[in-house]
Amino acid sequence: RPPDEEEEAEVGWQEKLFSQFEVDLYQNESACQTPLDRQYHKEILKLEKAGGRKNYRIFTYTDHDRFTNLEEHCQKVTDSEHEVPSYLAERMANVRRRRQDRRPIEATSLKSKIITWVPSEEFIKNNHVINTPVQTMYIMGDLGPYGKLGHREYEHVLCTIKVDSNGVITVKPDFTGTKGAYRIELDGEKREVWQYTIENASVQVQPEEEEREQCVFRDLYGRHKEYLSGLVGSEFEMTLPGTLRLFVNGEIISAQGYEYDNLYVHFFLELPNQWSSPAFQQLSGVTQTCATKKVGWDNVAYFCYPFTLEMFFTQGDESEDSLPQWPVLYFEVLSLDFWQRYRVEGYGSLVLPASPGLHMLTIPTWRPVELGTVAELRRFFIGGSPELEDITYARIPSTFKGERLSRFGFRTETTGSVTFRLYCLQQSKAFLETSALRQRMQSVMDRLGGFSQQSSVYNVLEAFQRARRRMQEARESLPQDLISTSATTV
Repeated sequence: RPPDEEEEAEVGWQEKLFSQFEVDLYQNESACQTPLDRQYHKEILKLEKAGGRKNYRIFTYTDHDRFTNLEEHCQKVTDSEHEVPSYLAERMANVRRRRQDRRPIEATSLKSKIITWVPSEEFIKNNHVINTPVQTMYIMGDLGPYGKLGHREYEHVLCTIKVDSNGVITVKPDFTGTKGAYRIELDGEKREVWQYTIENASVQVQPEEEEREQCVFRDLYGRHKEYLSGLVGSEFEMTLPGTLRLFVNGEIISAQGYEYDNLYVHFFLELPNQWSSPAFQQLSGVTQTCATKKVGWDNVAYFCYPFTLEMFFTQGDESEDSLPQWPVLYFEVLSLDFWQRYRVEGYGSLVLPASPGLHMLTIPTWRPVELGTVAELRRFFIGGSPELEDITYARIPSTFKGERLSRFGFRTETTGSVTFRLYCLQQSKAFLETSALRQRMQSVMDRLGGFSQQSSVYNVLEAFQRARRRMQEARESLPQDLISTSATTV
């Protein structure tokens, strides 16, 4: 651009600077259709009487101008010429995001349907559109040849300023600072290149006001820090020697694969010997009733129900020769229909993980059944079904003291499964012991490590029993004379 065409303008928020095109348009009163057009007509007449406008190439479009609507509607996400706007982009372009006078809602105009039980896809899409009130302002530049100002094809956006209802100011592009001037290259024969800078011309805050603001911030942060310290405490509470504290932040994510709809889960935690919990700790809970949705081949109910468990393990003298037991989470899945009939959908149990960290577990369930169609008709029409008097029967009952647990004749049916997400944390002074001390004395964690050893021993014994059964079956299938000959030879 020629040096004599340099122009500098100081623009305030929502300050209207007319372009040559607007001056030529609004001078004619017959072209004014809206109240805003007529207001611009009066302002331009006053401006002409005062000696004309001082700006030539720099002008603005305020929040109420037509350009603001058109610019928001025509914005693209990419620079591709073949871009197809998405549903969300079209909806956001059609939303007039401005500050509107919100009238109080009368009692008679309240919606009759507060909850939409079966939302359609269109309803979901429409409610996902953000409608934050925003005020917009554009600082424009008329980059046409000298003497030919006022043509729309030479108008270019120099800066966009937006202020939302939360008080956030967005300036695009940012203030120039040390990054250098912005460049606009025109497509034409001369290939003109224009440069412009954007500076913050607002009055800087006074040192006294800035110091007062910093004091307010420091006071606010100090109060917030004291509040957090009051919640957390000055130091962590340490456990006693020989004691383990176990935290479980759990979540019942979903239940899938069940026969009926509107499911809920009832669960409780069983603490074995040497385990205890605080008096305020809730060891049981019930989720909300959740409707299922079709996901693949299964009907899935998403609960996302959080729960917290805290318990202590204290090593006793009687546990020197025995492996410690681990807490078990028992749960049952039930369904509730429109007529308030409930049905047992499945029982299951979950042994809390012995290792800390994140655990994702999907536990299958089963339910007792009665033979015959009468029981199924009763379950379908009047609800109810065979239930366990003691839910711990889903595993080994807590009251069982014998050597063998027989379930002969107890008929069950496999049902769905429940998915858990468990975050386990362990706290013990055994973590602070040195390696020499841990070797010399058996710490709590070494004792509790026997839980994993116990499970591995059980796995070995189970594999041995399977191999023994296979040997017996193979021995029974051999001819008796071969078995007797082998025995005589041995």
